Amino acid sequence: MSKLVPKLRFKEFSGEWDKKPINKILTIGSGRDYKHLSDGNIPVYGTGGYMLSVNDYLYDGESVCVGRKGTIDKPMFLTGKFWTVDTLFYTHSFKDNIPKFIYALFLKINWYKYNEASGVPSLSKITIGKIDIYIPTPKEQQKIANTLSSLDNLIEAQQRKVEALQKHKKGLMQQLFPSEGANEPKLRFKEFSGEWEEKKLGDCLDYLQPTKYLVSNTDYNDKYETPVLTAGKTFILGCTNETNGIFKDNLPVIIFDDFTTATKYVNFPFKAKSSAMKILIAKKNINIKFMYELMQMIKYEVGNHERHWISKFAILDILISTPKEQQKIANTLSSLDSLIEAQQKKVEALQKHKKGLMQQMFVSGED
Repeated sequence: MSKLVPKLRFKEFSGEWDKKPINKILTIGSGRDYKHLSDGNIPVYGTGGYMLSVNDYLYDGESVCVGRKGTIDKPMFLTGKFWTVDTLFYTHSFKDNIPKFIYALFLKINWYKYNEASGVPSLSKITIGKIDIYIPTPKEQQKIANTLSSLDNLIEAQQRKVEALQKHKKGLMQQLFPSEGANEPKLRFKEFSGEWEEKKLGDCLDYLQPTKYLVSNTDYNDKYETPVLTAGKTFILGCTNETNGIFKDNLPVIIFDDFTTATKYVNFPFKAKSSAMKILIAKKNINIKFMYELMQMIKYEVGNHERHWISKFAILDILISTPKEQQKIANTLSSLDSLIEAQQKKVEALQKHKKGLMQQMFVSGED
């Protein structure tokens, strides 16, 4: 039988970890209704996170919260005064255990393994309390918690860099493109002058139906070469090994969701998932990257469930600069995109490092 010790350990610690049920190391508290409370500065949390603020608190201190109903696999760490609703359990009375360590340990638990409902996922106090976990001494818990907290701080600082760059790009775009009612932008490269030309969006972009590029088999695998795309938030749904009907000419392009009007800039070969998508291609003397960024500035509220490109977007009035100015703006924004992507990769590398570290620093058990 293997010893209950982690693969990676600080040299000052030795000996096996203890196996204990959760109800022996902490107390699980139930959330309550908050509607009788008044507005205040005490945050109220549900399984989705922060909801609103009230004038009273349910608990004051460090706590690890777990969903009772709905989202049961996203533990959260709270500190200070807070209130939780009845779909979110909170924990207290840690009995010489370190809450931040318990939080990290809870992140490793496969909570759906203990789901008690066939419909909306649910957990009970009794079920949670019976789950066996492996814990070291309080001193070793604290050392592990401090290490992971330092990494969290590093990830958070790196994420703030990404957000600052994204904010900078957004502000720059508001200056590089004419505001409503104006015929030229507020910020301009010194070699350019004069008013921009008014055109219809459809005068600048041709469209293709995705029919011949649709994927037939949705058995995706990351080992396959060709990404399958959607213009929505997911963007890359997976990769396919299909070799026919790959869109690879006239790149880069813009993919446009005809129902939601979501757009993505694509500069690599791909296949499509939905027929409700238009592939937009730049016409002569039009820069496709410039057009993509310009489309991000269009304010349009989606109303009815209808196809939008031909009936709405293609006939929108827009302002276009000369090909040379389009290229300069596109290059500037592409440089910023590259910087944002590089910083985002650093975030992902840190997150991957933390995940690998957690796999080594904890005793394998219910994870």
